[in-house]
Amino acid sequence: MKNLRSWLAVFAMLTLFMYGCDSGGTDVVESGTYQGSVKKVVPEKTEIYVETDDNKTLELYFTDATTLTRNGETVTFDQLREGSRVEVQVEKVGQRLDPVAVRMLD
Repeated sequence: MKNLRSWLAVFAMLTLFMYGCDSGGTDVVESGTYQGSVKKVVPEKTEIYVETDDNKTLELYFTDATTLTRNGETVTFDQLREGSRVEVQVEKVGQRLDPVAVRMLD
């Protein structure tokens, strides 16, 4: 009986841990171009979360091929700020979204 309780406790902790590692309610959309606002910037991972105009949250990890522009000119990742308006072109790869291009609109 004690063994069963121990296993149940371990299972419960693992379940809570896995739930806590959830992506935080992000969405996977089809490949395409979307507009929205930057919800969160994670510089150490070159990652942004974008809330689209249709209330989807996109989790985007920049790749070496991702372009970031403002007014037609290339800018650095550190120019992105929470609340910035952006247009993102994404490619769906399985359940992941790869940002092809991010254009800052403001």
